[in-house]
Amino acid sequence: MTAEHASGATAASAGASGHSTTASTGHVLSDGCRAQIVALRKNYPEPRAALMLALHLAQGEHGYLPRPVVDEVATLLDLLPIQVQEVVSFYPMFHEQPVGRAHIQVCTNIACALKGARKLVRQIESTLGVRAGEVTPDGQFSFAEAQCLGSCGTAPVLQVNNLPYHERVEGTDIARLLQSTDPAAWSGQPVQVSMVPDGVDGYLLPPNGQSRAAIDDYVAAGGYEMARKAWQELKPEDLIDTVKASNLRGRGGAAFGTGMKWSFMPKDAKKPCYLAVNSDESEPATFKDRQILERNPHQFIEGVLIGGRAIRAAAAYIYIRGEYVGPYRTLMNAIEQAYARGFIGDNVMGSGQKFDIYVTRGGGAYICGEETGMIESLEGKKGQPRKRPPYPAGWGLWGCPTTVNNVETLTHVPAILRHGPDWFKQRGSENSAGHTLFGVSGHVNKPGVYELPLGTSLQEIIEKHAGGVSTERPIKAIIPGGVSMPVLTGDQIGVHMDHDSLRKAGSLIGTGGIVVMDDSTCPVRAAAVIARFFRHETCGQCTQCREGTAFLYKLLKRIERGAGTVQDIDTIDSICGVMEGQTICALADAAAWGTGYFARRFRADFERHVSTQGCPFPDSFEI
Repeated sequence: MTAEHASGATAASAGASGHSTTASTGHVLSDGCRAQIVALRKNYPEPRAALMLALHLAQGEHGYLPRPVVDEVATLLDLLPIQVQEVVSFYPMFHEQPVGRAHIQVCTNIACALKGARKLVRQIESTLGVRAGEVTPDGQFSFAEAQCLGSCGTAPVLQVNNLPYHERVEGTDIARLLQSTDPAAWSGQPVQVSMVPDGVDGYLLPPNGQSRAAIDDYVAAGGYEMARKAWQELKPEDLIDTVKASNLRGRGGAAFGTGMKWSFMPKDAKKPCYLAVNSDESEPATFKDRQILERNPHQFIEGVLIGGRAIRAAAAYIYIRGEYVGPYRTLMNAIEQAYARGFIGDNVMGSGQKFDIYVTRGGGAYICGEETGMIESLEGKKGQPRKRPPYPAGWGLWGCPTTVNNVETLTHVPAILRHGPDWFKQRGSENSAGHTLFGVSGHVNKPGVYELPLGTSLQEIIEKHAGGVSTERPIKAIIPGGVSMPVLTGDQIGVHMDHDSLRKAGSLIGTGGIVVMDDSTCPVRAAAVIARFFRHETCGQCTQCREGTAFLYKLLKRIERGAGTVQDIDTIDSICGVMEGQTICALADAAAWGTGYFARRFRADFERHVSTQGCPFPDSFEI
């Protein structure tokens, strides 16, 4: 196991130990931890870029990140303590104060809220006698509300320390967890929720019930043949032309043409070129990339190899959301396997060329899903988006030409190369070629991730594949592509899930994260939950976003508790208009769309809150 992978594995397995290691040398961190941090430096052009992993390692050993730990990490990476401290304070996963031996996070975003997350929060608070942000007097437990854990199809979800999730949690699970002092009981077990429906010729996911996390299983299915061809036989221009001809659009939300994006990279760059892979997946209602990383990581890695060859990259840097402990471990194991076969490294695919893949864990900040925010975080900084121009293709990682692609986007590429662009365009619809992974959560009988052609109707996805509405009540609202996309009303269920059709319907496909809400759902509460998320996740750079997200949440909470006015509803619409298109990145737009369209499309329900001075939905979820 190479040094960078050994360090990552340690960081993934560590929890909030609360232990301080003081070596005979007087160091706060152990010699082993210090050695791992020093070893990480060689993977990056600048030592600072190792900071995120170094902080995960340090916190995994020490339990939290007090000033002595910050100072020591700064020394090891040739940084000022303030440069480390500002990063620690920016990311929710890093703790500046002690937490319990078992630090419990409960997701309270929309999918989990619909499934009763607030009841779990109340149970934990009542049992432990603490509120969110507090530690029990004996130091055994601490508790926090998480904005999203990225497992919407298994809601409600909680995570203890840096361990795999507890999914589909019930009150009995909470009682058992809070009675245990055994760390082995704090780890959850993964639940498979992804599938290829009958009649669909899937290529993103293995056949149902199977996993290709082992390299032999993937190679037996023809895996890595296209990467070998790309590095040994084809020119970068050939790869770009093939992907461009396929009309593959990015699956990260922006839907930009992948081949076109690759073509922006300079052919004769004087600096190294890099591929930056966005695996942060922090958009609530989105949990598709996790399924690829857990069940089919080698196809993703093969896509990275092909993409790296196409843009003449020296290396790929994958940025995975920090809470994804299980997917991270699976991905790291898969990368180790590929290195051992010579598929990655100094002689990639026997081509005589060098190409490396490194993985950085995020710190729980949604803003790092924005491509330049992710680049900043990869460089070991706060994940605040950059002003553009310049764009990443000209000035990306460490000032070098960089292409940013999403996990699912790259996972399509081996299949396109194998079968050809015409094969790919036959799947999907006009201007929306290929399959995608639709994540369905909320009030459905079979929440999960479904591989389907783009253009499949929303009604088919909900009623046929997701088993219909679990409550047997009419549908009131549907979020079609993650919480940043404008909500649809229940009577729009016939819309086809492709870029053009959803745009005509007044929304966007985003990440394909579908949330179904029956007619018991209070739209004011749904909007308030979403507004709370964006208020928490704004990076604070832009006034319209920083102040707008806070004001939206304040107004929605006021209306929800029955103290609002009709003017408040009008003000929400006005604020959203000021936020849209006015900021460095699209977070302000996302907040405006995700909340404002509830007020626009369900205005009558908002007005009922005002006229009745309370919530007129007695069966709605709690917030």
